[in-house]
Amino acid sequence: MIIKADGSTQDSHLLSVCIPAYNRANLLPSLLDSIFSQDFDDFEVVIAEDGSPERLAIREVANDYAARYPGRLIYVENPENLGYDGNLRNMFELAKGEYVFFMGNDDLMCLGALTKVADVVKRHPDVGVVLRTYAAFDDTPDNVVQTFRYFEREIFFPAGPDTISTIYRRSVVIPGMVIHREAALKLTTDRFDGILLYQLYLVAEILVEKNAVYLPDVTVLYRNGGTPDFGNSAAEQGKFVPKAQTPASSLYFVQGMLDIARYVEQHRNISIYKPILRDIANYSYPLLSIQAQQPLKVFLGYGWSLSKMGFARYPLFWIYWVAILLLGAKRTDGLIRWIKRRLGRTPALGKVYQGT
Repeated sequence: MIIKADGSTQDSHLLSVCIPAYNRANLLPSLLDSIFSQDFDDFEVVIAEDGSPERLAIREVANDYAARYPGRLIYVENPENLGYDGNLRNMFELAKGEYVFFMGNDDLMCLGALTKVADVVKRHPDVGVVLRTYAAFDDTPDNVVQTFRYFEREIFFPAGPDTISTIYRRSVVIPGMVIHREAALKLTTDRFDGILLYQLYLVAEILVEKNAVYLPDVTVLYRNGGTPDFGNSAAEQGKFVPKAQTPASSLYFVQGMLDIARYVEQHRNISIYKPILRDIANYSYPLLSIQAQQPLKVFLGYGWSLSKMGFARYPLFWIYWVAILLLGAKRTDGLIRWIKRRLGRTPALGKVYQGT
C-alpha cells in the first residue's frame, strides 16, 4: 500500500516490474539498482525465485533491497520449480500493477524507461502490449554491440491480425516487454508450458482485442553470453538441457513459435500463421546462427529440419544459411550489425505491417 501526498492510500501501481529469478544472484543487485534509480515512482518490483541452487543468495539480495525500499519490493519463493513459462504466468498473479514490465534477472533497465512506458500507455487507448527497443551488451553495459530498433518512430498498432503478425516474433526476448496484467490473467493456461514462449501466446491472444505501441527509445540492456538454465522444471525436462543449447532444443523452440501461432489462428479464427511464418523466415538468421558452431554435418541437418517447417519457401532463409556456410557466423553477424548501424534500425524485410 502506498500513502499518497493527500493522505489517501493506493493498493496498486501503474507498473509492476517483474523478475523471474533462477540463479545469477551476483547480477541481481545491478538490475535492482537500475530499477530503483528510475525517475518514476508508481511502480513495484516483484521477484519470484523458482527453486534454483542459488535461492539463499537471491533471498539475501531481495531482503536487503526490500529493507532499503520499504513497501516497494515483493519477494516470493515458489514451492516447486515452475519453469520459465509457469513462473511468467505466476508473476501476473503476484503483481498488482495495471501493466507488467518484465526484466531478465541478468539484464539492466535504462534510466527513464518506466517514465517512457507510463507515458505511452496513458496517451494511447486500450494498450495491451508495449513493444520495446533494446540493446545487447558484452561484459559491461558500456560495451553495447547491437541495438534492436525495429522502427524509426513511436508507432500505434490497432488490434488485429496485422498487428499480431508484426509484434509476435519481436516479443521473443522478454526483458522490457510490457503486458496488460488483467488481460493476461483472463488468458491463463498451462497449455504451452515447457516451450519458453508463454509471452508469445499472451501477445497473440491479447492483440486480437487490444492495441499495441512501439517505443523507439532503448529501455533495457540485454546481457549477451548468459548460460541458459532451462530444462530443470518438469515441463522443460527432455526438451531443453541446462547449460546448453542443443540443435534438438532449438528446433523444439522454433516449432513452439509456430505451434502457438497456429493455435491462436484456429482458436480465434484469424489469419496470422502464414504472415508470422514469413516474418520469422525473413529474420531467421539468429535461428540458424545459434547452431552455427556445430560440426558441418550437424549444422546442415539442423538447417534442413528448419526448412521443412515451412521456411524453405522464403529466399532470405536460404541466403542466411548460405552466408553462414560461406562466410561463417562471425562475419555474417558483423555484416548484419553494420547494416543495422548504417540504417539506425533493423531493416524492414518483406511485408512488415507498421501500424498507424
